[in-house]
Amino acid sequence: MNNILVANEVTKKYGNHIALNKISLEIPKNSIYGLLGPNGAGKTTLIRIINQITYPDQGTIIFDGKPLEAKHISMIGYLPEERGLYKSMKVGEQALYLAQLKGMSKSEAKAKLKYWFERLEIGDWWNRKIQELSKGMAQKIQFIVTVLHEPKLLIFDEPFSGFDPINANLIKDEILRLKENGTSIIFSTHRMESVEELCEYIALIHKSEKLLDGKLSDIKNAYKNNIYKVGLGLHSSNGILDDLKDKFQILSSEYVDNGQQLNFTVQLPSNDTGAFLTHLSGKANVNHFTETIPSANDIFIKTVQNKQPI
Repeated sequence: MNNILVANEVTKKYGNHIALNKISLEIPKNSIYGLLGPNGAGKTTLIRIINQITYPDQGTIIFDGKPLEAKHISMIGYLPEERGLYKSMKVGEQALYLAQLKGMSKSEAKAKLKYWFERLEIGDWWNRKIQELSKGMAQKIQFIVTVLHEPKLLIFDEPFSGFDPINANLIKDEILRLKENGTSIIFSTHRMESVEELCEYIALIHKSEKLLDGKLSDIKNAYKNNIYKVGLGLHSSNGILDDLKDKFQILSSEYVDNGQQLNFTVQLPSNDTGAFLTHLSGKANVNHFTETIPSANDIFIKTVQNKQPI
């Protein structure tokens, strides 16, 4: 079985509002899967269904090859965007309590908490109260409690919220390490730079509908539009830019290095790079020629604006 979780035409309604409309996803094992979408798209509803906080009106969820059921809760770790720590409890006391709710013995929980507290450099927080911690510090505690029981599937909803850049990078490295050690991860975020850094697969949900899903590299290739960045070394400008504008779709251009180099962006017809480079070869030195690959952010905006499932 290559998928840790499969959603088959999952539908959920709240009164007349359709939160999810026949959503189907396949989340591969040992991957980081980005669950993307604007606010109100339906992402949180799907996460709540996976965690059995609520249930679908139609469709099924398959977890590790079997229909999702109550026993699977112990195999899932969930870090929600809205944190839920008891502010008046001490850090160590609360971490032990939450670990035991996951089925861990007190001695096992203590040993693993010690390891994680040392790893994240928070060993001196054990006897502090949650209310004394900053949002980012409290988030470290919740991150530890989420991963402590070593679940098969981790679900992170905006895991970097509240962190400064240094600690956000620390948590990012821990997420990658968990993946390398065999954990499957669903990653829900609005931060497209995090998607670029972490996710191998993505799904985009908008207004209860799945607009796209698949391997991020394949989706990027599907969204390419034959735009290239070109740098030409010139002996003289000798009208080369006007010539290019007559024959090709030049999107932007500038001369640099006292007119010795022309940098420009061009959109070419499909499979026409050879003819373009041949045209350039007799006129100037081609210093660089690079295809522009759309970013996850570009794809997100374009797909949501078009609002057409593919």
